[in-house]
Amino acid sequence: MEIISHFSLPTSHFLKGIVPLFMNRTAIYPGSFDPVTNGHLDIVIRGLTLFDRIVVTILCNPTKKTLFSVEERIEMLNVSLKNCPNVEVDSYHGLLVDYAAKRNASAILRGMRAVSDFEYEFQMALMNRKLNREIQTVFLMTSMRWIYTSSSIIKEAARFGGDISDMVPPIVDQKIKEKFKEGSGSKG
Repeated sequence: MEIISHFSLPTSHFLKGIVPLFMNRTAIYPGSFDPVTNGHLDIVIRGLTLFDRIVVTILCNPTKKTLFSVEERIEMLNVSLKNCPNVEVDSYHGLLVDYAAKRNASAILRGMRAVSDFEYEFQMALMNRKLNREIQTVFLMTSMRWIYTSSSIIKEAARFGGDISDMVPPIVDQKIKEKFKEGSGSKG
């Protein structure tokens, strides 16, 4: 009996940060999604086993040069995720934790491919936690099949005519070919 007494319930302050996780199972899955890959979709599908709802959010970064406009990325995400229940696509310009709070999300969902992702993701998770202790960061390891893929590598392969059709949704394969066809046509 003495051992059990050491495992008392947490204080109400501690519960304040945990109870919303069980009551509100909405996660924000942020990224640039330029373009969305099958690895991104894998994280969403697996995330739905943990969360009731996922808001895939394009974070607008004016300093980052993108291939696709925000509107094009929203379209590609909506088409790619049309058969995923409880998934919404949105965009946001500002602090991620502010957006998560505005959307009543309890978590930020992130995918990690390799050790090289860890330092950056760890720093971001700590900063987000500092800014809003109510919002947790949940990491999912990328499935082995997608561990080598990234949007930038996919764009580079497509730029030089590489076959990316098994790494991206069909709409992305089509749109990226159109983009690079336009680009090569204007250089000629």
